[in-house]
Amino acid sequence: MKMQVTDIEEVAAIENDAYPFPWTRGNFLDSLDSGYDCWVLREADDSLAGYFLLMPAVDENHILNITVRPDLQGRGLGRILLQQVCALTLKKGMQSILLEVRPSNNRAMAVYLHVGFEQIGIRKNYYPAGANLREDAIVMRLKL
Repeated sequence: MKMQVTDIEEVAAIENDAYPFPWTRGNFLDSLDSGYDCWVLREADDSLAGYFLLMPAVDENHILNITVRPDLQGRGLGRILLQQVCALTLKKGMQSILLEVRPSNNRAMAVYLHVGFEQIGIRKNYYPAGANLREDAIVMRLKL
């Protein structure tokens, strides 16, 4: 279902649990205000299981953030979120999906490769890392 402002507290809590350098509440609010496709996935008990945010860029969607709650990772929910991303992208007549991922995020890399994403480049020093260091981003694209 579409993300609402009322979801932001739960989304930010998961974000803080999932990442050492999380997005802020402001990042999520800015994405909602910009009209980006922002969706949440909820469990049967209505607890938040995951979310994604998409920014359209000409003829492709750019995944800005896609996250599964850490205690639910490894259960196929990331693939469910990616299926929704693909469906939304196709519905808008777009031809591909772009994303960046940390090389150290092995679980996400495995999911993206399994779904069919291909590495198309590297953004040097893209992500913050500990001790004032930076980590590259692997740029990946899925052609639909």
